[in-house]
Amino acid sequence: MPAKPAPNPGRVLARLARQVELAAGKAELTLSQYRVLGILGDGQEASSVLADKLAVSRPSITGVVDGLVARGLVQRTSAPEDRRRVGVDLTAEGRCVLAAADEEVERRLREIAEHLGEGADDAFAGLAPWRDALDAHRSARHAERDSVGAAR
Repeated sequence: MPAKPAPNPGRVLARLARQVELAAGKAELTLSQYRVLGILGDGQEASSVLADKLAVSRPSITGVVDGLVARGLVQRTSAPEDRRRVGVDLTAEGRCVLAAADEEVERRLREIAEHLGEGADDAFAGLAPWRDALDAHRSARHAERDSVGAAR
């Protein structure tokens, strides 16, 4: 039997993203909403920072946040020292929904990974370097943008 060709990483990730989307849907979240809640799970952010972290436009993030505010999952708050600065943070209900979505996503991915046998834990451990690379990439983009702005 011939060996399988190396997988196309983009296609594999697209298939995995669909599985995450289906699992988030069980918590009545879109993939975009799940991504926003996931970032806010680490603490309050300005909408502009959310847009940057998610690599989407500011109008796009505004629409997603508006929907989450309407559902009572996030709230906008003004900074006491500068009322023009508005942060977005999870509500208690938002934390519960995020926890339920995280649990469902992990359950679904583990169910799929069980087909790897003993390699299932390695598949999850293999995500840590990607997380680190994504964080480093974002930091490098910020540094580059800051240096271009300073040169002007």
